[in-house]
Amino acid sequence: MLQTSAGDIPITLSGERTPCTVESFVSLAQQQYFSNTECHRLTTEGIFVLQCGDPTGTGRGGPGYRFADELDGGETYPAGTVAMANAGPDTNGSQFFLVYEDTPLPAKYTVFGTMSPEGLAVVQKIAQAGTAGGASDGAPANPVTITGVTIG
Repeated sequence: MLQTSAGDIPITLSGERTPCTVESFVSLAQQQYFSNTECHRLTTEGIFVLQCGDPTGTGRGGPGYRFADELDGGETYPAGTVAMANAGPDTNGSQFFLVYEDTPLPAKYTVFGTMSPEGLAVVQKIAQAGTAGGASDGAPANPVTITGVTIG
């Protein structure tokens, strides 16, 4: 579960198909890597995601390692999807995104979990407020901080 300043976002991880991704996420969570980090990016046009997991809040930070994509080519990104953000093939680190409306992305982002309906509602509420400055891509208008992650 992601505990955030905007509310709890229960997620279910799917390690059967994405074991490396889930293991990395769980390891970072257990090390409190995500604690007190900002969700730095909200998109409200074209794609509909809240991006988190960067300790620098710039979109360029990460854990100091990268790992391979776990893709089968059939990835889709309906509302409720939890997937890895990346800077190209096999550049996964700590950044991930939460999809709050069906999103037409290419199958290039490892899907490693889903949000519960309650968690999806929290992210949709964040998105309703838009971005700081009103652009379609930027920091959320109402800052969102991950206060903790519990696995279990």
